Amino acid sequence: MIGAWQGRPPVLVVAGAPGLSLEPWRELLARSPLVVAADGGARLALAAGRMPDLVVGDGDSLADEDWAAAAAQEASSPPFDRHPVNKDETDLELALMRAALLAPIDAPIWVLGAWGGRIDHSLANLCLLAHPDLAGREVCLLDGDQRVWLLQGEAEQRIEGRSGDTVSLIPFGGAARVARTMGLRWTLADSVLAFGPARGVSNRMTGPTALVALAEGRLACIHIAQEGEA
Repeated sequence: MIGAWQGRPPVLVVAGAPGLSLEPWRELLARSPLVVAADGGARLALAAGRMPDLVVGDGDSLADEDWAAAAAQEASSPPFDRHPVNKDETDLELALMRAALLAPIDAPIWVLGAWGGRIDHSLANLCLLAHPDLAGREVCLLDGDQRVWLLQGEAEQRIEGRSGDTVSLIPFGGAARVARTMGLRWTLADSVLAFGPARGVSNRMTGPTALVALAEGRLACIHIAQEGEA
């Protein structure tokens, strides 16, 4: 399960994904210094025992009973940054941007439930990783045993997991040149991944740690934890 963290707990943004359970994240929710809920994500956070520090959205996924449940857990309901239903941004985008404004620049931001049960929502949420207002931020989308983040320019990322975990490297918005990889079954060295072909999908970790070093471009990195060799 991707749920462990090293160092200080991350800032959390909770999406209102249908059918999402935050039970695996209960401890993380309790320890996070800041929890921002995107509209209906407030209900999910409350069900897992954490009052959001801020709710952002148009309110179309929340009902009076949700606020009553909030009041039952705390002295008052959380602040609600309400936006019009007819707007250019999604509730999750607004919540993520507010979290980025409120959190220290070096604080990691994890988004729980980014795959919202609809293909358009999932694609839009993935594209949020490239939002210009998140430049220089460590942002990760998580759902169950899957997480995805974006490498840009000249950068490298160490991946912690276990042997047998899936790692997919997908060029984002154009070709990406990978300087090198380590700890993966199929290695890349000064390799260009073209935008379109699926060459980087379903690689495997050969041990508890892997490394991806990007030379240029943008690369969506997906880590899927699963049963593997000890």
